[in-house]
Amino acid sequence: MCGIAGWFDRNIRLDEQTVTIEKMSVTMSKRGPDDSGVYVQSPVCLIHRRLAVIDVKNGKQPMTKNHNSRTCVIAYNGELYNASELREELKLCGFSFATKSDTEVVLASYMKWGKECVERLNGIFAFAVYDEEQRTLFLARDRIGVKPLFYAQYDTGLLFASEVKTLLANPLIKPEINEQGLSELFLIGPGRTLGQGIYKGIKEILPGEYAFFDGKNLFKNRYFTLQAREHTSNVQQSIDEVRALLTDAVERQLVSDVPLCCFLSGGLDSSIISYVAAKHHQNNGMKPIDTYSVDYTDNEKYFQKSLFQPTPDSEFIKIMSDAIGSEHHSVTIDNYDLYKALLPAVDARDFPGMVDVDSSLLLFCSKIKQDFTVALSGECADELFGGYPWYHNRDILFEDTFPWSRSLNVRHSILKNGFLPKGEEYVRERYLDTCRHTDKLPNDSKLDARMREMFSLNFHWFMQTLLDRKDRMSMYNGLEVRVPFCDYRIVEYAYNLPWNIKALGGREKGIVRAAFRGLLPDSIIDRKKSPYPKTHNPVYFHLCAMRVKEIISDKQSPLYDIWDRNGIESIISNPDTIASPWYGQLMKAPQILAYIIQMDYWFRNNKVTIV
Repeated sequence: MCGIAGWFDRNIRLDEQTVTIEKMSVTMSKRGPDDSGVYVQSPVCLIHRRLAVIDVKNGKQPMTKNHNSRTCVIAYNGELYNASELREELKLCGFSFATKSDTEVVLASYMKWGKECVERLNGIFAFAVYDEEQRTLFLARDRIGVKPLFYAQYDTGLLFASEVKTLLANPLIKPEINEQGLSELFLIGPGRTLGQGIYKGIKEILPGEYAFFDGKNLFKNRYFTLQAREHTSNVQQSIDEVRALLTDAVERQLVSDVPLCCFLSGGLDSSIISYVAAKHHQNNGMKPIDTYSVDYTDNEKYFQKSLFQPTPDSEFIKIMSDAIGSEHHSVTIDNYDLYKALLPAVDARDFPGMVDVDSSLLLFCSKIKQDFTVALSGECADELFGGYPWYHNRDILFEDTFPWSRSLNVRHSILKNGFLPKGEEYVRERYLDTCRHTDKLPNDSKLDARMREMFSLNFHWFMQTLLDRKDRMSMYNGLEVRVPFCDYRIVEYAYNLPWNIKALGGREKGIVRAAFRGLLPDSIIDRKKSPYPKTHNPVYFHLCAMRVKEIISDKQSPLYDIWDRNGIESIISNPDTIASPWYGQLMKAPQILAYIIQMDYWFRNNKVTIV
């Protein structure tokens, strides 16, 4: 994985912009600590920061390739899981290869198939290709949106980058936010509407989208969307197909020229990935797979059972680690360190995020990076296979709103009355627009039609928030984290599974449980879904409360005139009265306070102005 950026402007001598180009590059140094490179040939500049994973010696970027008197240059961030197959196909088409890197395969694929190349790629990626002859720029992002790609178009040119901070390092882009961005932050955050970069003028290439820029116009096209199709397999065939798809996805993603490990929480998803990885290591005579889990100081003392988090992880981690013979490492995070990491987590994500869930992952990845460069993680299974409670509670399922943020009351309670007066309409329209664009079959039952909408909502919203988190927190530490459940073949298959098969046995992720029954311990297969662990220690709440009291009393705070101090103080005084989470399952009183801390820091640190 890497960081990429670029600048296209026919009216500026880019070879004279070395200071700005270097500033842009430096902002991505954590994403790519191993190497850096710049290609400048007006009207374009391509910037690359490298985290070396495949062909460490020869994969330097930006990479230039010549074929049949044509020259193209690429800046690429990602991993291609069908690189070997494509390389052989391209060789038959007359291409030769100087490296083993997947970067060269992607570049050759573009030179052979043009924009259609993206439909042949199985991987997670964001890349830019400059055609020296045509003097055009091609941008593309993977189908699921695992790898980020932001851009800002202005009167005479275009800037793009893996992260928003890189765009802001160019003086052409101002840290300004308007009403739309404020609505995103305060009423949707930490979620974000696809395509929105929060700051005025900053957008992102959508998942499954490519674009051409010719110096004047940006032409965009979606090459991947969720398509409804009839599911023709019976139950047993479906079980076998799910097992085969997941196994193949994990095995493909074990390719690496540097050390690789797995996240293991003792839940179903990470256990499947760790099991397949362990078997692969065993079958290939490799040393046992290393697995990692995270917890917090004194969590066993303060753990609180809930509908969303019924059991702690520790017991199940041991069961699974013993079953696969992994070398397991348990990382314990101190609550004060967790609190202090709230601010670096904003720097990593570029926005206020999932607070302690972000900061703990940031610290967790930092620990893993001491010994590994690549890890596999179980994100996105719940969104694809119906793992969340809102899939199974009929009252919530058919409620006409985002299931993870069903009410804006607590959000409004921290804001002065009348702030963002059109906010309810804004959020409502985002929800309705997603439902309207959900592809369905004419013969879908009411339940299956709603499940398609729920899938679409989770895929385009909740899942993207988790992918943002995973990419930014891991890459801030120079750690590449792969997510096998995001293989587009699995996504397509899961979208078209009828609910009675997907929820086999009336269980969340029932089809996945059945697919690995007999391979994983029964206690793992039967365990109720439990989310990423959060701290239950009251010291974390007290630390956040103390800081928030300082923030809302500080007249120098850029948001001093926005906060409803009485509403915030009510949360501090009565934390148990929060009726529903701010976002998702776990963002309650401590996390709401942490979000206020992150919001204050984001505005101050980035010198954000409201326009």
